[in-house]
Amino acid sequence: MIDKTKAAGNKAAGATKDAVGKATDNKNLQAEGKAQKAKGAAQNASGSVKGAMGNKV
Repeated sequence: MIDKTKAAGNKAAGATKDAVGKATDNKNLQAEGKAQKAKGAAQNASGSVKGAMGNKV
């Protein structure tokens, strides 16, 4: 469950950075946001696997 919580936080923060970067034409911030969203997606997948296996992974 912790992985999914971290995933949600990273995806939300990443989306915010991506949007602010896009609005301010800050390519570095936008790229950082996209990377953070990807990290959140990976954490979400990891959390799903751990949940399905009873956190034994």
